[in-house]
Amino acid sequence: MKLVALPAFADNYIWMLHDGPEALVVDPGEATPVLGALQSRHLTLSRILVTHHHMDHVGGLADLRSVLRGEVQGPATESIPSPFLPMRAGDRTTWRSARISVLDVPGHTAGHVAYVVSAGDASANMLFCGDTLFSGGCGRLFEGTAEQMHHSLQSLAVLPGDTLVCCAHEYTLANLRFALAVEPDNAELIHYQARCAQRRAAGLATLPSTVEQERRINPFLRCDQPAVIAAAQQRGATGSDPVQVFAALRQWKNTFQ
Repeated sequence: MKLVALPAFADNYIWMLHDGPEALVVDPGEATPVLGALQSRHLTLSRILVTHHHMDHVGGLADLRSVLRGEVQGPATESIPSPFLPMRAGDRTTWRSARISVLDVPGHTAGHVAYVVSAGDASANMLFCGDTLFSGGCGRLFEGTAEQMHHSLQSLAVLPGDTLVCCAHEYTLANLRFALAVEPDNAELIHYQARCAQRRAAGLATLPSTVEQERRINPFLRCDQPAVIAAAQQRGATGSDPVQVFAALRQWKNTFQ
């Protein structure tokens, strides 16, 4: 299995997984990058996974259906362009030699789901998390609550550390500027920011990250750490409860320049 990040719009990634003859894509906000990748690699599109209903994740579905030789799978409780197979937490399916598990991760949208894909060999699992988890950050709360998003992020943080985190946007450097404001003395974060800056300067993606990397540097996964709690309390958190800490961080990030 080969994993490819297809750039779309200004900063989206459409993730493609393929085994040579067939391809699966995640959150095709536009069709053109997918069609180009299929043609250049001589692939048949046989599965589409959708994490949530926002147009920059579903806008390419209509134009891809003519070449799709399989199913669209998407969150059961969101309005996804039909037809699609509704997916809920705990659902499991297969594609080629891969196994796919579904997690509910509400917060960014009310019915957002994530997919954990095991390629069936010795390689690490892949997490397709849409706009729930970003490297160094997390999605805005458009439809859910801080409590929901905190719970969703914690459900991702307990995945095996080598799980590849395949986020849907190249927001990493902006997120890390905020993360450094929260934890300026985090040595792992300082090193990671420098490495990501080098990759972007070379025109390379910062993604995928890993779950273990995010545990070490992402403030939204570190709401129980003393430095993160102290920073959140300076921004309005009234205690050390992780949900309060998360809510204060998320509000701070909304206006961070």
